[in-house]
Amino acid sequence: MLNAAALRTLIAVEQRTPGAHDAAGQPIDTWQPVAGSPLWADVRHLSGKEAVAAGIEASTVAASIRVRYRTDIAAGMRVRIGASLYNIQAVLPDIGRREYLDLPCTLGGNDG
Repeated sequence: MLNAAALRTLIAVEQRTPGAHDAAGQPIDTWQPVAGSPLWADVRHLSGKEAVAAGIEASTVAASIRVRYRTDIAAGMRVRIGASLYNIQAVLPDIGRREYLDLPCTLGGNDG
């Protein structure tokens, strides 16, 4: 059963939408909130690591974000918590009871 008291972090789920084009004609993507956002979530940071890529040190964090069950969240979207952007890697629903979704995410490495 989903414990409502655990949902203590306010998040915004965002989806990529096509936007304008830059001077070179390349599309510029923008991010828009998913309907019903912001929402309450249980955010758990699972692990973190640092790596050097192309001579630049970068850190990433693996997190799991649990929200009430809904059908409008998909992998490839992102979660905004304050100034932090989490990339949604997958959507793991509670199929039996339809009480919650677990969103495995990564923080760091890019802008979502």
